[in-house]
Amino acid sequence: MPQTTTSQHGTAFLSLPQAATYLGLSPNTLYVWRHRRQGPPSFRMGRRVMYRITTLDEWIREQELSDSRSNPSLDPVAQKPQPRARRVA
Repeated sequence: MPQTTTSQHGTAFLSLPQAATYLGLSPNTLYVWRHRRQGPPSFRMGRRVMYRITTLDEWIREQELSDSRSNPSLDPVAQKPQPRARRVA
């Protein structure tokens, strides 16, 4: 049987308010992101919106890697300058 990762809450899943606390966001922010199909992946368990803790951790890691401040390979200052496109009259 596969082993599920559990948190300090004793479960592998968090409700929307719990996930907001886990991420340090307001529940309204997660609600809006879910409505706009942004933010961390979520799913419905019955009537409740739930977030898998491991998925939240993966999403956080993706955010870190896509930010140029924490990923030096994305730093625009370190990039080679691109030549300007010439206008054709």
